[in-house]
Amino acid sequence: MTHIPGAVAVTAASVLSPLADDLDGFTAALLAGRSAVTLPSADEAGLPVAALDGFTLAGWAARHLPDDAATTARLRKVAGRAALPARTAACVALRAVRDGGLDAGQLADGTALLVAGGNLALAHQAETVLGHYRAPGRLRASYALTHLDADVIGVVSELTGIHGEGWAVGGASAGGTLALVQGARTVAAGWAERVLVVAPAAELSPVEAEAFRRTGALAHEHLRAEPARMCRPFDRDRQGFVRGEGAAAVLLERPEAARARGARVLAEIVGHGQRLDARRGTEPDAEGQAAAMRAALTTAGLTPGDIDYVNAHGTGSVLGDETEAASLRTVFGARTDLRVNSTKPLTGHCLSAAGLVEAVATVMQLRAGAVHPNPNLEHPVADLPLAGRTAERRPLRTALSNSFAFGGINASVVIRVQP
Repeated sequence: MTHIPGAVAVTAASVLSPLADDLDGFTAALLAGRSAVTLPSADEAGLPVAALDGFTLAGWAARHLPDDAATTARLRKVAGRAALPARTAACVALRAVRDGGLDAGQLADGTALLVAGGNLALAHQAETVLGHYRAPGRLRASYALTHLDADVIGVVSELTGIHGEGWAVGGASAGGTLALVQGARTVAAGWAERVLVVAPAAELSPVEAEAFRRTGALAHEHLRAEPARMCRPFDRDRQGFVRGEGAAAVLLERPEAARARGARVLAEIVGHGQRLDARRGTEPDAEGQAAAMRAALTTAGLTPGDIDYVNAHGTGSVLGDETEAASLRTVFGARTDLRVNSTKPLTGHCLSAAGLVEAVATVMQLRAGAVHPNPNLEHPVADLPLAGRTAERRPLRTALSNSFAFGGINASVVIRVQP
């Protein structure tokens, strides 16, 4: 396969999900079609979620740093009292850096840090405000830091030793993909030797969750006895998205630099596109989505016929899935040799982290030569070559991953593995 100018190597990836907190376990769960969605509350107001229940820094460190007491101690010291987004970011960042085989000097001198998302710690903020209302004297001064998205940058940079550029990239549900796009552009332009892209778990307070429910965006009414079946992209009985908690990180480098230091290349980011609908609100627009996909293909120098697999945004929204199906038909026509699936029935919708979690899922499917199932696809309504209800082995080389957000933000990336 020929080299694509501007391609950027993915030399490490990590994930923290209710499905698994390691790549092998995550991939196995995806291909098995296992869902992490549960219904944590038995009352009628309970909303389904794929939650990081039981996640602790100590537990994660015991699994990932069993022989590194010094790093474990630093992790607890730096992130122990941080909010959930910063704690999850710390874990996936450490895992990616360790798997990337970089020493402290390489990280300090030539690495930039991009954090995906905005308004990450909403549950932490709400709990603190309510606690202050009840007992003002118990407010921790550290809240001045922990409520900020910038705290994630500080936590990750201190733990990894990154001294290069660093910032947060917002964009609602497209945040993870936008951060990946900006990271690839940063490396390709030579602004940094490498970029660590981190998507922390984003948390909602009950207020945001209820607001989503009232808009009709959340699945909550049907199939409550079987919560794993509630998120149903491209199915007749879809009713909305199911919230998920997850984090991911990837390390990006120029392919020639990765080869020079003997690094393993998991995949390459070969194309990316981002377009706005020029319209405020929650309604998606097929033209904007198609424009982002075409821009990604153009930067990759590829045609729609070169794509083997599409990881759809596919939230299970009534209007959203219909719109994405239309945009996919516009770009890919009536191809039957393509496969399309959505990772969200398995992981839940990880909000601003979704794009990066799903990019990692895409990389791992390409490497496995198999697409994970659409387990809840019982009555397909989209005229698309959708993956079925069991995993399918296929010769996969090139994929497109989509993220579409409120506010008319559309983003796509093209990911390729070498044969």
